[in-house]
Amino acid sequence: MNVNLETATTEFIDVPGARLAYRRIGHRFARKIVLLQHFTGTMDAWDPAVVNALAEVSEVFVLDNAGVGASSGTTPDNVEDMADYAEAFISGLGLGEVDLLGFSLGGFLAQVMAARRRVAIGRMVIAGAAPMGGEEHLLEVVGAAFAKNAPDVRLPLFFTPSDRSQAAGKAFVERALARTNGRDPDNGDSVSAPQAKAIIEWCARPDPDHQSLKTIKTATLIVHGSDDTMFPSDNAYLMFKNMPDATLILYPDSGHGALFQQPETFVAHVKTFLEL
Repeated sequence: MNVNLETATTEFIDVPGARLAYRRIGHRFARKIVLLQHFTGTMDAWDPAVVNALAEVSEVFVLDNAGVGASSGTTPDNVEDMADYAEAFISGLGLGEVDLLGFSLGGFLAQVMAARRRVAIGRMVIAGAAPMGGEEHLLEVVGAAFAKNAPDVRLPLFFTPSDRSQAAGKAFVERALARTNGRDPDNGDSVSAPQAKAIIEWCARPDPDHQSLKTIKTATLIVHGSDDTMFPSDNAYLMFKNMPDATLILYPDSGHGALFQQPETFVAHVKTFLEL
């Protein structure tokens, strides 16, 4: 059994087009949750405080999608093909019904997977994401974050300028860097370029009357930061209003990484939601 994200063994599974790297954390619970990561994020970009706490109630699977981190293959430039790989991962491991936690770009994949129902999804958590046709400021926000020359680009990218938010951000970065052995590589432009294209295209794609959201029957918890500059919080409200079975939580003085700013609160909300 892998006790925590910091020490979990990296495993691999072959799916059509790629060899996907993943880690499983927690006991062999009947409940399983698959984590879908943000723009350019690898398994090591998750917050151990979130992953390890979720592993107390569910077997947690974190993975690098095709071309990301330790996974082989080519990173797709559209959300649907990325979702194909996530579905192949779930099917290949024979996981059966799973819950999904999709953060940012991962939340786009979760929406696609829930809408087309190729794999069995019990419940879904979408954090810091946007619906098809939603508002995004990806390149602007990422460019501005790098221009600040912060000790870690995630501090201006994921957290607000307030002292409280920045302090939480520094604690998150420290936790995320705790793993010392077998960390994922950063694959640079081969990941960032196609993923940026996918995000921009998803948000530019018309979705009249939000029909894609209305087809999602999966019970969904939507979590968003009040001051998310990359995907403004109006996106979260739009998803909430158009999904048939959605609950919305907004965290105060929080940016794109709200789930990492308040990991204990976030996990408490997710655990309650999963156990309903």
